[in-house]
Amino acid sequence: MSADLRLVIFDVDGTLVDSQNHIVAGMRRAFGSMGMDAPSHSDILATVGLSLSRAIEELAPDVEPSHQAEMVDAYKMTYRDLRMDAGSKQSSPLYDGIADVLQNLHAVDPLLMGVATGKSRRGLDALLDAHQLRSYFVTRQCADDHSSKPHPSMVLSAMADAGVSPEETVVVGDTRFDMEMARAAGAGFVGVSWGYHDRSQLAGADAIVDRVSDLTEAVLRAGAMA
Repeated sequence: MSADLRLVIFDVDGTLVDSQNHIVAGMRRAFGSMGMDAPSHSDILATVGLSLSRAIEELAPDVEPSHQAEMVDAYKMTYRDLRMDAGSKQSSPLYDGIADVLQNLHAVDPLLMGVATGKSRRGLDALLDAHQLRSYFVTRQCADDHSSKPHPSMVLSAMADAGVSPEETVVVGDTRFDMEMARAAGAGFVGVSWGYHDRSQLAGADAIVDRVSDLTEAVLRAGAMA
């Protein structure tokens, strides 16, 4: 591999797409299936980035594991139904300008791109296909194959796929889970403030970006990308 090779790994929900309405609807259905009141909108979004089972453990710690598993199933059914009704493109729209960012970075040689997400493989593939983004990403890591963020497994596997070192890798995400995952893997991190965690939780990032239009430049400057 070229010594100049670089990899940027994107989180998905809250970074590339705004899927909060269906995430919240899924969680409300999950809690309703147990006859429980759902957590607040902000508490639900605070778990975005975790795998689904881990998020439900965080939100319903006193529910026994077998019932947590039922809640996971209820969430998945709701999310699937909403996706089928509206389509992935409508239910999880790209943030304005993200398509241009991905196109611009894809044109940078020899930069490679990947994703690391708490979504299932099925959900990720449906989303990427709906937005015609699959060809941009040389590595696609998801919750089906890894421990939940902030465990570094997804980043480590993405780096192995791309043949790069941590010093040659930058993660882009909207949550502290993304940042902690990147740091645990030794990679750089660029935070985005338009997602689901408060900007203050990204204080340890190499850079924090407030406008999508500034993301390309921030990625290219950050950490090993400088």
